[in-house]
Amino acid sequence: MAPLIYRRYGGSLQVDIPSFDVLVEAVRIPETQWIATACPLEGLSCDPRLLTLLDADGNGRIRVAEVRKAVDWAARQLKDRRGADASSDVLALDALSEEARPLRGAAEMILRTLKAPDAGSISLAQVRDSEKALRESGQNGDGILAPAHLPERLRPLAQALMASFPALTNRAGQAGVDASLVKRFREERAKLLEHRDKQGAAFVWGEVSLDTAKRVRAVAPHLDAYFVQCRLVAAQPEAAASLRLRAERVEGALGDVAALGKAAGDLPIAPPDASGALEWSRLLRGPAFELLEAFRKDVATPMTGDSQRLTDSAWRELLAKADGVLAWQAQLDANPVRKLMDTLPDVSDADLDAVEAVSAADLALKPTLDAIVELERLVLYQRWLLLFANNFISMPGLYMPKRRALVEKGTLILGGRKYTLSVLVTNRAAHTALTSLGTTCILYVQVAPKDGTPGYEVAVPVTSGRSTELTVGKRGVFYDVDGVESDAIVTHVIRQPVSLWEAMTMPFARIGAFITKKVEGLASAGEKTFDTTLEQGYTNAANAPVVAAPAPAAAPAPAAGGAGLAGVVAAGGVAAAALGSSFAFIMSQVKSLTLVDLISAATLLAIVVMAPAGLLGWLKLRRRNLALLLEGSGWALNDRLMLTPELSSLVTRRPKLPANARVDRLDMVRPALARQQQDDEAEGASGWTKLAVTLAVIFVLLWQVRIPLLTWFCHAGWLSQDTCLAVLPSEVAPAAPAAPAAAAPAAAPAKAP
Repeated sequence: MAPLIYRRYGGSLQVDIPSFDVLVEAVRIPETQWIATACPLEGLSCDPRLLTLLDADGNGRIRVAEVRKAVDWAARQLKDRRGADASSDVLALDALSEEARPLRGAAEMILRTLKAPDAGSISLAQVRDSEKALRESGQNGDGILAPAHLPERLRPLAQALMASFPALTNRAGQAGVDASLVKRFREERAKLLEHRDKQGAAFVWGEVSLDTAKRVRAVAPHLDAYFVQCRLVAAQPEAAASLRLRAERVEGALGDVAALGKAAGDLPIAPPDASGALEWSRLLRGPAFELLEAFRKDVATPMTGDSQRLTDSAWRELLAKADGVLAWQAQLDANPVRKLMDTLPDVSDADLDAVEAVSAADLALKPTLDAIVELERLVLYQRWLLLFANNFISMPGLYMPKRRALVEKGTLILGGRKYTLSVLVTNRAAHTALTSLGTTCILYVQVAPKDGTPGYEVAVPVTSGRSTELTVGKRGVFYDVDGVESDAIVTHVIRQPVSLWEAMTMPFARIGAFITKKVEGLASAGEKTFDTTLEQGYTNAANAPVVAAPAPAAAPAPAAGGAGLAGVVAAGGVAAAALGSSFAFIMSQVKSLTLVDLISAATLLAIVVMAPAGLLGWLKLRRRNLALLLEGSGWALNDRLMLTPELSSLVTRRPKLPANARVDRLDMVRPALARQQQDDEAEGASGWTKLAVTLAVIFVLLWQVRIPLLTWFCHAGWLSQDTCLAVLPSEVAPAAPAAPAAAAPAAAPAKAP
């Protein structure tokens, strides 16, 4: 066996598994050298049945030991592993080993059932279709046969058996009979026949025994109570008085029929006799009088031969015989084949033997049919096991542009870019708890299939462009691994720099956002203050008292609203003055700098701000790790899956224009707008009005900064000395040049207006 080869993918060392023979050796390397040691069943783009078969303990996760067991089992079943190397879902029967003989038998039976033209190989689809075909033919391997799959002469018997016992359901979901049901029928039939032979001994009254026994049992509560009362009176004669109704109870029940009936029902059926005999002539006309009279006439007198009285011993004898009859009938009714008693003689043992034989023949297929499950396992392992190992023991598919890893869910098109890597997220809170610790920008996208199937969420790493362009609510299109298109919407963003340039410029973006926020806050506060001042001024003016005759010597006091407006104007003047002073200061500082100084200062400022940010961003980009993306989805990984620059260019791409495309630089909007404006009537202010407003604004601004500008012009030598002295205050005007010694004394400088 050739030695194992380890290759480096994106900084991680992984064993190379090009064939199934190499896989047999690779599963024996220590678990510490596997990329993954466990993974969930969700989120893998392969046959779900494969994952269920790999998960031997059914805990929802696939572990190292389970992968090893699957590889070893498949290796023993296959003597020719070329199908596994090709990941084929068609299994050649000649590729099976001697140990796989039961699987070969199952495959041959399937091919015969399906009447397949090629008897030398079987596909995964044929294996799965066989279950339905076999069940439709009545072959289930559980020995339970539906009547429709029995010979026609046996169908009535099968239906009779099914009606007598609880229903049995086979693997096809059909009710039927099996050998155990036939055996139980034989046993119950024997019991029933034996019990029927005892009918003569139990039915002491002949054919009327059952009806007589039922009538005896109907009066048993009344007669049992009477004979107990007789025993009581015999033991204590004074107790007879207590068995009568008290006068107050009768008086209290007068007018209430229900109460009177209940009181009468509590009375004895006749006066108790200490001798223990019931004189029929002494029966009281209570609620049970008619029932007892009919019993005397139809049962007691014929059975005892005494029409005058019924003794306690005679009653006990009647009751015992009646209970015997009822017990025999109850046992008869409890027998499951009671309904078949009239047809039992017609049920031949030969028919029962035939049903048992058909059931045994179907049951004999059980090992073969059970082998179909293992046959499906083997075909699935041949199709997927090598590919699964290259996504579990190693993960080259994450790094190779022409491959697609099983963990990938599809491709996202969003904001003009193509995101080729996405993984399933079943618990965003747990997923973000891990990915937020990393340095990779992650998008969480909700995918909504168009066919109405339940949606799902995926995590998508962003490796190029600008993360600031990605916001919650941004929509795109998602294509799963099968090419099915779905709507997609961003639900959460873990923002990190996605390029070195973004990391270096991020401080300036933050400064700009900070300034914008402050300016917006000041503007909002100013508008609020202005509105408050106007409202207060209007309120004060409206509530001011009316003066009838103002004093002539006193000047009228300014209105409160006017004072407020004057305050606003004054505040505006102060702000304009501050702005002019700031501008003058900046101009005075800039004037003293050369162009080289300006460039040097700007460069130094950029270096001071961008260098630390760029270094920090470079470190973050080097530490981007895809392992967190998978671990958040439930994977257990041994190594980091570094996001190299080469892989970054593959994960997030902006595809180029087609090779035969040509770019027309002409903006088609401007000519269309020009034509539209010619047809539309001009709205808003006229051009002269706009020019006048613009000139007024420029004049106001220049007027506010006139002193700094004129000073700068004078120092720059753009204005003459006389002009500067004439337009500038003396404290800022430039000094006059010194006169020569022989010259006359210089005139005093003119006073600036």
